[in-house]
Amino acid sequence: MSTSTIRLHRVLRAPAERVYRAFLDGAARVKWLPPYGYTATLHESDERPGGKYRMSFTNFTTGQSHSFGGVYTELLPHERICYSDRFDDPNLPGEMRVTITFRKVMCGTELNIVQEGVPAVIPTEMCYLGWQESLAQLAKLVEPDIGAGS
Repeated sequence: MSTSTIRLHRVLRAPAERVYRAFLDGAARVKWLPPYGYTATLHESDERPGGKYRMSFTNFTTGQSHSFGGVYTELLPHERICYSDRFDDPNLPGEMRVTITFRKVMCGTELNIVQEGVPAVIPTEMCYLGWQESLAQLAKLVEPDIGAGS
């Protein structure tokens, strides 16, 4: 069965430490990761190499949900996160590999995401659309510099 690879690039006006933390902090992930119209539930998250995570997205309109999980394979603070991803639905077979790199740049953080092994049944353009929505929400979370006194 064929698969596809998704590549995303974004520059965020936020320090790499904050962006990196948004990918691992459970409360942050359920806020920004689900695409528009979905909610997320984090069922398990052990943020260390070899640690597992499980979460689900629920369509707010229909109430239908799909769950997925995986294993963190590499966590290099503020620089790289690698993990596996697998859907629980047997119609979405195979294991995906996700690599996220963070690079400090003059105005914030350059973010590169590579998601390999996306099941062929998921249209590539829908995967890109979902990621674009998620990254827009990530920007709204990490870019405001609210400060400790606010």
